[in-house]
Parts: sequence; C-alpha cells; structure tokens
Amino acid sequence: MVTTAVTDTTAAAKAGLRKVELPAKGSKNAANAKGSKNVAPATSVAPRIDIDWLSRYLLGTWSEARLESRRVAGRPELQRIEGQTRAEHRTTVFGQLHVLVGEGAVNKAFPKHLGGEDDHGGNIAGFEELVTADPSLQIKSGVQWGLFGAAVLHLGTAYHHETFLPAIMSLEVPGAFAMTETGHGSDVAAIGTTATYDAATEEFVLNTPFRGAWKDYLGNAAVDGTAAVVFAQLITAGVNHGVHAFYVPIRSVDGTFLDGVGGEDDGLKGGLNGIDNGRLHFDHVRVPRLNLLNRYGDVAADGTYTSSITSPGRRFFTMLGTLVQGRVSLDGASTAAAKIALIIAITYGSQRRQFTAGSDTDEEVLLDYQKHQSRLFPLLATTYAASFAHEVLLTKFDSVFSGAHDTDVDRQDLETLAAALKPLSTWHGLDTLQEAREACGGAGFLAENRLTSLRADLDVYATFEGDNHVLLQLVAKRLLTDYSRKFAKADVGVLARYAVEQAADRAVNGAGLRRLAQNVSDRGSVARSVGQLRSARSQRALLTDRVETMVAEIAGNLRPAAAGSKKPGAKKKAADLFNQNQNAMIDAAQAHGELLQWEAFTDALAKIDDPGTKTVLTWVRDLFGLGLIQKHAAWYLINGRLSPSRAKAVEAYIQRLTLRLRPHALDLVDAFGYGPEHVRAPIASGAEAARQTEARDYYRDLRASGDAPVDEKAQKK
Repeated sequence: MVTTAVTDTTAAAKAGLRKVELPAKGSKNAANAKGSKNVAPATSVAPRIDIDWLSRYLLGTWSEARLESRRVAGRPELQRIEGQTRAEHRTTVFGQLHVLVGEGAVNKAFPKHLGGEDDHGGNIAGFEELVTADPSLQIKSGVQWGLFGAAVLHLGTAYHHETFLPAIMSLEVPGAFAMTETGHGSDVAAIGTTATYDAATEEFVLNTPFRGAWKDYLGNAAVDGTAAVVFAQLITAGVNHGVHAFYVPIRSVDGTFLDGVGGEDDGLKGGLNGIDNGRLHFDHVRVPRLNLLNRYGDVAADGTYTSSITSPGRRFFTMLGTLVQGRVSLDGASTAAAKIALIIAITYGSQRRQFTAGSDTDEEVLLDYQKHQSRLFPLLATTYAASFAHEVLLTKFDSVFSGAHDTDVDRQDLETLAAALKPLSTWHGLDTLQEAREACGGAGFLAENRLTSLRADLDVYATFEGDNHVLLQLVAKRLLTDYSRKFAKADVGVLARYAVEQAADRAVNGAGLRRLAQNVSDRGSVARSVGQLRSARSQRALLTDRVETMVAEIAGNLRPAAAGSKKPGAKKKAADLFNQNQNAMIDAAQAHGELLQWEAFTDALAKIDDPGTKTVLTWVRDLFGLGLIQKHAAWYLINGRLSPSRAKAVEAYIQRLTLRLRPHALDLVDAFGYGPEHVRAPIASGAEAARQTEARDYYRDLRASGDAPVDEKAQKK
C-alpha cells in the first residue's frame, strides 16, 4: 500500500495538487509501500512521476485559459448546490451567468473590436472547465455564448456583429439556439419550419406548419430567452434554398412572448435541471430581411437569392460546420468529468478498507484488490488517451477558426475528427462516472459525493450536438469516401499506410503489416509475444489493421450499389444495402476513433523527457492499447490476427500492467491538477483516511489493553 500524508493543505488547495510525503527509504513503511500484497515488487530504482510537470503538460496549449477558468469554477457562488428545486436551480444558474460576464470569462472567442480576444482555442479550453462547477452552468453558458452568440458570429456578417453581439456578450439579451425540432433532431436538413420571403415588405415570414416542426429542447427557451437564432427552410420566389439561420426576437423585457411566438416548458429532465429547456413555435412571425444571417446565403430586396457556395449540399454542411465547437467542447468536458470521477474513486479506494484478507488484524485497502484495479485503471488509461486526443482536436479547431489553416479540407478534417472523438469521450465519461459510483459503494450514491448528479447531467452529452451513433456514421462515410477516391485499386500496403496517416499525419512502413500481426498471433513463445505486444509498432499494427480491414470490407460490400446506380430502383437498393452495413460502418468508425486516441497518446509520450514520467505513462498507454485489443479480441481471433494463446497473453499482460500501476495511481490522478474546490466530494477529502486511522487505532489499543473479547472461533481450536 502506498503511504501518503497531506501536508500544507492551504498550499495544496491553491495549487490544485495533493502534496505527498513518501516513506523514508529503508523504513518498514517504505517496504510495505513497495511490496504489499497485490502491488508489483519494486526494482532497484522504481520510476516516479514528476507530478508538477505532468500536471502542467496535461493543461495543454491553452494552460493559462484552463487555470483561469479553474480559478473561476472554484468560486463557491458558481458551484452546484445539491438538493435545489428545479426553479431554484434555474435561478441560481442564470445568476451565475452574470458572474461569468463580470469575470470576463465569456469574451475570448468574440472579435477584439467588440471587447473579445479572438482566441477560439482558449475559449473552448476555459469553457470545458466549467463542468467542474456545475454542468448546468457549463451548458447554459454554452447555449448563450457558444451556440446563440457563436451562430451570430460565424453565420452573420458585420451588420449582425455590430447590431447583436454586444448585447449577447453582456447578457442583456439572453438567447436560444433554435435548430432542433420535435420531429427532426439529427436530420437538420429536413426540418419543417419555413422562412418565406415577402418582397413587398422586405420581411421573412417564419412559420411552424405542424406540431413536429416546433423547436424543442432549447436552453433559454422556457424562461430566460428574449431572442433566438432560428433555423428554417429559406423560401424565396417559390424556391426552397435549404436551411438558413435568422435572428428572431421572441419575448419582451417583461418575459411575455411576442405576437405570433409561442412555447412551453420542457419540464423536469433526467439531468441539467438548472437549464430552462423549452419549446418554441411561430405563427407567421415577421422579421426584417436583414435578420437573415447571410454569411453563406443572402436575399436581395427583390427576393433574389445569392450564395458564394453554389452547391446546396455543400452550403448546408459548411454552415453547420461553423458550429462544430459544440462537439469539441463536449469532448473536453466529458474528459474533465471523467477525471473528477477518477480522483474521487481512486482517492477513496486508496483509503477505504474492507475485509481482513491477508492479515488477522488489518483490513485491506480497496485499491489493493485486483478487481478494484481492473475496474478503475483501464478507465484511467482511457482518460489519459482521451485527454491527449482532445488536445489534438482543440489544436485543429483553433487552427481552422483562427484562419491559420481554414481550407475546405481542413474543415472537413476537423468535422470528422470531432465526430470521431466526441462519441468516445461522452460514452467514456458516463461509463467512468458509473463505475466510480459503484466502486465507492453506498458512499458513491450519496449526492454530496457528486457522482450520481454528474452522471445524470452528462447523460444527455451522448446525444447533444449530434447523436453519437449518427456522428460515427458520418465518420464512416468520410472513411469510405476517401477510400473510394484514393484506394479503390490500391493494394493492402498502400491502404495500411493511409489508415495510419489518417490517425496522425504520419507515414509508417506499411509493408508487412499483416505479416507482423500474424507473427504476433501465430509464432513464438508467450513471453516473446508479450514482448512484441509491448512495442508501439505492434500495437499500432494491430489497431491499424483492424480499421483498414473493416473499411475495405464495407467498401466491398457497398460496391454493388455504386455499380448499379443508374438502374431502376437503384436508390432503394442502395439504401437497403447501406442499412445492412450500418452496424459495421459504426464499428469501423469507432475503431478509427480509438486509433486516433492511441496515436495521440503515443505522440504525447514522445514529448516527455523525464524518464520516470515517461516510463509510467508508457505503461498507461500500453494498458489503453492492449485494452482495446482485448476489448475487440473476438475480431482479432475471427480474422486470424491473434491466436487464442496470444489473446491470453494480452489478458495476462494487462493484469501485470494494472499491478505495476498500483503504486502510481494517486500520482496519476493528482496530475489532473484539480483541487478540493473542484472535486468537492467528502469521501475524497481525507475524511475516510481519518476514519480508518481512528478505527485501526481503536482496535490496536484494545488488543494492547488485554480487554479485547475472545473470538468465538478461537475458543474452538
């Protein structure tokens, strides 16, 4: 067991790190720390993590923005109050938005001439950290400035920026982002709301012609919003030019709906009840022609439509692509929530004792049990992978939105990357919160320890900004499109190189990729295969091989649809064929996302100089990579990439890695850099350690006094 002691609590809280006092070398405690049951024996020089350095490294490029946001999120008045009613929670969160305005925490992405900073990456980095205060605060602020305000910024032009943005930035005008409809969520192109141009009055007439066209699930719509960016089918001169966005006032300052606007409260939700989600509908509501956010499509006074993008499909996806920041931020926020959950569960597990398995007197620390390690450590490894992958995504996002690299290809790459990573991280966040809750037993179920409320709040992240399965389907389509364009006649070696380049812009020697995988599966001793599995080359080969094989197989399955595209009934046959391969497409996209995470982790390792930190994080990366291989063992076995004996070697080595990481578990979560003001879970505060110490002291003193009762079992001997 690792012996730790908290010292200088105030300083530790300010730094956001736990200060660790290690046992003296050669002491009895040091021996216990290195050689306790279920902990890997130490070598002569055991590697140690440089926690301070790693904590700074994990902050990434926008470290100052993250630290500033963590300072703000640490303010007590911004933190969730458990047990509030829905109305109280909503009032609290709306008041907290004004605190963010006062802190200047909302202006980073807006133009400098309006008081912003034009810092898109820093804006997202800071926004993500608000999840530690209250996910409702994070999402409501995201609605106001990341959706409503960002739509005006990115879809509007100078007139809209000057006219609308100042009041949005100051919260003078709270607003809603009215895209989703009751009848159409992910399929935005098919929404039913219309905006028909009336040339006689130079106005657009917005209308929701049926109940399914009501705008739904909108933050700020039920109570607080006084305006909305409304997405509708733009119709002029009898032609539908597809979905466009309009700035539409919806309420007067006294909170009553304007003429023609109606709506209702969505009511109690499964989580995020600090946000006033609601529905809106429009009965021939008129807005000025200039309220069309016309960056990508405009209507002249006489009703003539013009656009710099001639293709309606490309125009639609370009407009939606400007709003990709929602997916980027959910990826980061979910990873942050997973970090909080692991801090709580691993800290508690290192202090909570249960069962006298290896001693007649002392109970075992939960984290010393193999099952506890196997439940939490793979999640810890995935969280590190997700964190490094998010830094890649955020850097790509900033390069596009800053204009540094803003071509059509760059935007498509960004959208694909976000669509690949957001599903993995949001699902991982939920899985981690649930496992952490269970690992903490009844204490984890108490609201004061936050795991249950965080789990409820993050539930909807899996369908926010695009249902996860739909997003992965988009990724699969991109992979298949690129495959058909570049590799329809390519050999396996070329395709293997391409799959790796997709992951990290890095070409590796693809020749013999399958042969390397087969060598791992079919030849050599178990010890040799374990040695191979430890290498980055072998892990990359296995992970990459799976992606490229799945994509190639799906492409082959779909080829008949392309071959017969001009025949009668071809569209229906193609749709049926696509549907038959939908599950496989989603699996391939998920495999691609996992490879992206592994590559990001491996790239991050290359930038670490400290030997101890690099060694331990390499173990963490191996646990993540081999965990993926174990997770998909059935595929590797069925496709001949691993033999049963090699699959067992993977499992055995994963167990060795979890043992090896046991002494470093607390250091790894401490490096996340969150202080007690962010964690706010009594079971992770040291209170459990104090209770356990009190109990052990009591029983020790009782035994020493000679007054301890005799166990019934002892009398029968």
